[in-house]
Amino acid sequence: MITAKIDWTRLPWKEELRNNVTSVEQLRGYIDLSEREAREIADVIRQFPVNIPRYYLSLIDQADPNDPIKKMCFPSMEELVVAGSMGETTRDPYGDDKHDKGNGVLQKYDYSVLIVTTESCAMFCRHCFRRRIVGRKTDHILQNFEAAVEYVASHPDVTNVILSGGDPLMLPTPLLRTLLMALAEIEHLGFVRIGSRTPVTYPCRIFDDELIELFTEFSSKKTLYLPTHFNHVKEITPAAAEAVRRLRMAGVTVNNQAVLLRGVNDRPEDLKALMDGLLRIGVNPYYLYQCMPVSGVSHHFQVPLKQAVEIVDEARSGMDGYAKRFKFILGHDIGKLEVCGLLDGKLVLKQIHARSGHKAQASRLILQEIGDGDGWVSLE
Repeated sequence: MITAKIDWTRLPWKEELRNNVTSVEQLRGYIDLSEREAREIADVIRQFPVNIPRYYLSLIDQADPNDPIKKMCFPSMEELVVAGSMGETTRDPYGDDKHDKGNGVLQKYDYSVLIVTTESCAMFCRHCFRRRIVGRKTDHILQNFEAAVEYVASHPDVTNVILSGGDPLMLPTPLLRTLLMALAEIEHLGFVRIGSRTPVTYPCRIFDDELIELFTEFSSKKTLYLPTHFNHVKEITPAAAEAVRRLRMAGVTVNNQAVLLRGVNDRPEDLKALMDGLLRIGVNPYYLYQCMPVSGVSHHFQVPLKQAVEIVDEARSGMDGYAKRFKFILGHDIGKLEVCGLLDGKLVLKQIHARSGHKAQASRLILQEIGDGDGWVSLE
């Protein structure tokens, strides 16, 4: 249990990782568990490892049994339910394997390349859609920086690169520098995105001056975006706000890609508070994702789509123009689909990205029959 007041902005980021909670025994310092509950959670952790920074644990309200922060980081027996009321699940909902070019390079769209830089994260989120690789030894991550850069350089239609993972900011800053500065030399690249949840779960990483110097230097050469992942207004703390300020001062545009999660942010007032809070600290509300049909996730986190549309519509009705700019998205195997609403009980979708070789699907409208309890749609 964290009782002393800690200045989370002054901790050396590599050393502080060693204090993460990674076992049932450590979890018992933060939650009362019976012997049976401890055995059950140990079963969950064997399949889906636990890794929680002290900072994120400090955000939990111990008096609230339904605390949303706790739900996003603590293991649950519900993770062992392979499929539930939401229907079929998969270990690879975004179709990464279909677009794997080797060496951690994924290319789903002609104009974008995603590089899975590491399997490491500062925290293992319980709703992660890449949980099959996060925290595990895998061949699906970057092995050769030069080969990945050469792949991008040899594809002139590629306008942008996404560094993903895991969390790229778990890489040592000198390694990150090597990769970024090599990408900066590719003329046909317009911008780079670094997908990271560290401003939310582990802001001390952003207080590494060497990292900020790197971002400042890179952003003088290419535009740099950092899509992050605030899901609840309780995550918008003074430390997180200061981390965002440092990123913006370094020339980084910070966008937010939240996920709609049952028991976390599935009330209109939750979403409104989140989007308003993001704008206050200079983060752009960009996407709100429908929770993917991930094995061990969708059973307890996914909201039925019809209900989700109603929640989003009601939340938007109370937001100003900047707060409601976000798109409600299905991150589908066939490409990104914007959820536009319901018409006569059918789901109205607009495809905003299409896979390579399926250009005709881009920008199409889809009217999809769905049941009241459906959390996803099957499309080809």
